Amino acid sequence: MQQQQSISLGISLKQFSKHDMMRICATFIFVLSFVFISLFSVQSAQAQRLQDLRPGEPMDKIMAIVGNEIILQSEVVGHAVMAAQQDRERRVRPDDPKMLNRSMDVLINERLVMLKAIEDSITVSDDEISERMEYQIQSMTQQFGSERRIEEVYGMPMTKIRRDFREEIRKQLLSERISQQKFALLKVSSKDVQDFYKGYVDSIAPVPSQIELFHIVKNIEPSTQAKDKSIALAKRIRDSLVAGGDFAAFAKRHSQDPGSASSGGDLGMVERGKFIAEFEKVAYALQIGEISQPVESPFGFHIIQLLEKRENAVKTRHILLKLGQTEDDLERTKKFMDSLKTRVAKGELFEDLAKQYSDDADTKAFGGLLGRIEVAKLPPEMRTKVEKLKDGDITEPMVYNSPSSTKSALHIVLKKKFIPEHKIAFDEDYKRLEQMAMMQKRAKFYETWVQDLRKSIYWEVKSKF
Repeated sequence: MQQQQSISLGISLKQFSKHDMMRICATFIFVLSFVFISLFSVQSAQAQRLQDLRPGEPMDKIMAIVGNEIILQSEVVGHAVMAAQQDRERRVRPDDPKMLNRSMDVLINERLVMLKAIEDSITVSDDEISERMEYQIQSMTQQFGSERRIEEVYGMPMTKIRRDFREEIRKQLLSERISQQKFALLKVSSKDVQDFYKGYVDSIAPVPSQIELFHIVKNIEPSTQAKDKSIALAKRIRDSLVAGGDFAAFAKRHSQDPGSASSGGDLGMVERGKFIAEFEKVAYALQIGEISQPVESPFGFHIIQLLEKRENAVKTRHILLKLGQTEDDLERTKKFMDSLKTRVAKGELFEDLAKQYSDDADTKAFGGLLGRIEVAKLPPEMRTKVEKLKDGDITEPMVYNSPSSTKSALHIVLKKKFIPEHKIAFDEDYKRLEQMAMMQKRAKFYETWVQDLRKSIYWEVKSKF
């Protein structure tokens, strides 16, 4: 099996000081979660970064090959830029050749992990891909202000972004899944934590001020009347189309998909597996020219027309009617959240109500526990509201953007306790020390694992910076 000698820029734990070890532990989760530069960065934005950072060089070229995957120069530059942004002390420059080669080394490792996941027949569902993609889109929307602005920045409609981004999301989830499986058996004992504390206590920075928080989440569910109204409108539109209406004209007038409405709902030729499951199942069952009944998906109701079909691809157009919430839905949810606050004021435990009523699957079983969160890392709106509370007080209902759901939701937050900045203490900060000891153990394990993968999976560096 062909294999190139590893470029010596990967993480080697032996070569770092205690301070460096702390930095590795603090950034390890970022390294693992940043499995792939998103499609957004691979497009025009990264090309522009490349020209800005290294003027005079080609717009893009292949820097490395891993199995049947390629790593482009724009991907490496994008990774270096993002890694530099994560370094609050600004000790690295994204145009430093050492930084760029280190980023390439990280990307090689990530591709190896992804290919190993495929080799081990690990799969992810369409629903998982859709949920993660919508979360990424929500994050981008918050960053840029609107979906229209995202389209302007990256030079493509949201429909195309979502369609093309699905494969990158799939790869990211595959890598996360196999990493989770590998790390699942890793444990740290109390002795491991004690040894870590004794070995690094003088190198660990003071624990920043924190707030211990709990919350209760309620999704804002559309009323039955609102859903019935959307279905009825979708059926009327379909009836008009079947009677001879101009599909493109109806899409421009009614569709709430900003990426395709202006082009008459046209989604282009799309390969199998890149649409969400509900949409794809119906699209492939249609005959050429046939118009579907309203199809419900996480995005709303679709009216689909099949324009062309190949063995593994279809060309379609659609009209999307989003299933949005009304003011009445919002007010109804707010009143329910206020009723929970009243019940706590009368003596019921917040944690018990969270277990009974919260829609957040990740925290519900733990009474809504969010944990001890650094004050500086709280979202600005939440921080402003929580800091004004006394210990034991509860916020007014606030908008909640879930990392694992695309549904609109509200939450109320209990400020259990404020913990001021302090030198790390074994007993008081045991959980924090346990997490740091685990990250150290995972970092060592990850380094050994990817070095083994480098010996078993083909990879080659084509060019260095």
